Amino acid sequence: MAVACMTIELRIEHAQSLKDRRQVVRSLKEKLAHGFNISIAEMDEALTWQNATIGVAAISLSRDYLSGLMRQVEDAATRITNDLGAQIADCWWDFVEEV
Repeated sequence: MAVACMTIELRIEHAQSLKDRRQVVRSLKEKLAHGFNISIAEMDEALTWQNATIGVAAISLSRDYLSGLMRQVEDAATRITNDLGAQIADCWWDFVEEV
């Protein structure tokens, strides 16, 4: 069994308040969770309004499946954040130790 973990760092230039930031983060999390069989969570403490970090995890018997899934999630996250007026500052993923 393989586990893949992705980290997505967001830049939300237009955010003028914590409420603006939360709206973008919540919308991204909901849309990704609805479209993919993944676990997703916010990973930082909202210290600044313009930045956010999202964590994504998925489990499968196939590393090839997870590779494709992570590429699809990254593409979808890019589209969604652009639609929300934000951008992905950095995104990376890797396999966690196989079980």
